[in-house]
Amino acid sequence: MQETGIDWAGDDTLEVQKKIRGYSGSQSVYYHRNTDLSAPISSGSFITEGMLVVPCTMKTLSGIANGYGNNLIERAADVTIKEGRHLLLSPREMPFSAIHLEHMLKLARLGVTIAPPVPGFYHAPKDLNDIVDFIAGKILDAFRIEHDLFKRWGS
Repeated sequence: MQETGIDWAGDDTLEVQKKIRGYSGSQSVYYHRNTDLSAPISSGSFITEGMLVVPCTMKTLSGIANGYGNNLIERAADVTIKEGRHLLLSPREMPFSAIHLEHMLKLARLGVTIAPPVPGFYHAPKDLNDIVDFIAGKILDAFRIEHDLFKRWGS
């Protein structure tokens, strides 16, 4: 509720999944509670292109970096790394401490993409939506997902 403005309290898993699919317009979007360690995504036999953790708290980043797997996000990220799939983390806290940077470096050395939500200004954003679109577009670029969220350099 604090970050999305949507109150999910009391909704069961199927109700939440239906709402998310309604917002996204996609039937290939799935929802599982973070406590559901038996969800299909927690197994390497569940095929994905990769995983995005946006935003990624430093607690979650630490759990992933240290293979803790205490919840579904950490477990699915661990599986993503284990299976050699693309993982992107977008850390939201700043400034970074040396501990944060060491965890990010450890993950980057494993092939994880670390993509802090840093805006670019070369596309001359007119408002906050343009900045958000730029960051979202750069994250989509990392997965080679086509979009037209911002004007590219030189275009």
